[in-house]
Amino acid sequence: MRWLEKLGFVVLASGMALGQATAQNSGSASSDSVSDELKALREAISQQQQQISQQQQQIQTLQQQLEKKGTVAQQAPPQQQQQDASTSASSSSSTSSSMKTRMVDGTPHVTNASLNTTPVSATMTQEVEKKESPLSFRIGGTEFTPGGFVDFENIYRSTNTGQNIATSFGTIPFNNTATGQLSEFRSTGQYSRFNMKIAGKYGLNNITGYFEGDFNGNDANNVFFTSNPHTTRVRLAWVDFRRGNWEVLAGQTWGLQTPNRVGLSPNPADVFVPIIEDAQTHVGLPYTRAAELRVNYHFSDHFQWAVAMQNPDQFQGANIVGFPAAFPATSQAQLDSGAAITAPNLFPDIHTKMAWDSDMGGKHMHFEAGGIVTSVKTTSQLGTIAGTPAAITFAGPFEKHTSIGGGFEGAFNLELFKGFRFVANGIYGDGIGRYLIGLAPQTVIVPIATGPNTFTTDNSLVHSGGGIGGIETTIHKSQFGFYYGGFYAQRDAFADISSTAATKPIIGFGGIGQTTPAANVANRAIQEGTIAWTQTFWKNPQYGAVLLVTQASYVTRAPWFVAVNTPKNAHLTMGYVSLKYVLP
Repeated sequence: MRWLEKLGFVVLASGMALGQATAQNSGSASSDSVSDELKALREAISQQQQQISQQQQQIQTLQQQLEKKGTVAQQAPPQQQQQDASTSASSSSSTSSSMKTRMVDGTPHVTNASLNTTPVSATMTQEVEKKESPLSFRIGGTEFTPGGFVDFENIYRSTNTGQNIATSFGTIPFNNTATGQLSEFRSTGQYSRFNMKIAGKYGLNNITGYFEGDFNGNDANNVFFTSNPHTTRVRLAWVDFRRGNWEVLAGQTWGLQTPNRVGLSPNPADVFVPIIEDAQTHVGLPYTRAAELRVNYHFSDHFQWAVAMQNPDQFQGANIVGFPAAFPATSQAQLDSGAAITAPNLFPDIHTKMAWDSDMGGKHMHFEAGGIVTSVKTTSQLGTIAGTPAAITFAGPFEKHTSIGGGFEGAFNLELFKGFRFVANGIYGDGIGRYLIGLAPQTVIVPIATGPNTFTTDNSLVHSGGGIGGIETTIHKSQFGFYYGGFYAQRDAFADISSTAATKPIIGFGGIGQTTPAANVANRAIQEGTIAWTQTFWKNPQYGAVLLVTQASYVTRAPWFVAVNTPKNAHLTMGYVSLKYVLP
């Protein structure tokens, strides 16, 4: 090095000058003195070279430490990275007091006080937070994660239900009808799905937004004719706010009465839906995807309790209930027939549920229990039978009738051993039929006599319930599900005393001999057994996965009443085969 050469020259020149001065005084002794001094100078230079070599090794070691620290420090902010780099440099330079670290434009440089300022070629890696998906991208402090899948679905049903990808369990045709004698087959891509998750942490607040849609909307009648223009629809659209132990959810979500696999989370992966392909889910599963305001308190990592207000609906169903003459057709719009949005509502349905989770021994356990409060409010005028022939007329002020119903629910999900789970859920109550895929009405209208020829009405909530039990197991790249689900609705029928007919007709829900509506439409029980198999053909965390999803189900429908010499039950065998590409 240049400075070392200069130093050697100065020392050598000084030694020669000293030698000359000594030679003038001591004669021949000067030769020995110069030789000793030159030897000492060479030893000093050798020591300095060793020190320089050691310092260079220390610099290389420090450089490697800084590069390693910059690679693993993904969670620290840039200021913390700089502080950590400075700390690392200080600790590494403790062996040599001349080693120092300084920051230049955010990049650490190592200098030695005796070597001027020589920069080290080490640049800290920019802080990059771990991405949830390779498709994720950030705007400011918010992460956007798109997702979804492309689905090629093939459906076979042994009877012609007239449905597309969602099976209508309550209207399976009987074998004494033309539709009951014909099978159906459909291929479609309409169950393909898209979603977007938006998440960020702002101070102490964790905020997550989620949107999900598919193409199973209200299709036109000729949708399968040529271009198959399936209609998009909103499945989920909610925002979740979490701060400390408190969590608040608002938007369209899987309702709180839907069983969970984990906690009370609204994330689709944490909600229990059988691993099947039928868009109508499964008989016995209580659920909605409705607008909801949910407040959830996390007492611990294991226990949560939530209360929710959910959009209500005075559901009656399509042509499964007979109305009294004292409740004319003009008043029936007060109840949702399944194709109207005119039904009034008294107050939101109130749900509450608590959940307990544990991963003791590496096996996940989930238990939950809760309840529902729902309401119905109708109004009617006083009906009077008069005239020849007798007829009923309506006059006077409207009378309002309010009924409060509700029910209880519970579910559990037990991992008995690795990759083997036992699942079960159940719900039962008054006026909760719409939460069981709309298989039972919420209420029927009862005629009440107020005089010899005058009548009013009231509400009578229908008892119903359902549940699912099953086993899920994963073997290598195969996932299997075995489920049995059942639904039950109690009869709520009576004679229409407000009718002008000599023989009073049976009305309500499930009456023996009931002709309005037609027989065999009021279901007493529906049962479904299912075997599902999902095979992962290929999966890559960067590119997604290709799956084969299959489902085989057998369904039976048993009405409360069927006409003489007609089948007592309707039966359906169906199979789904779907080839699915899932985004990473």
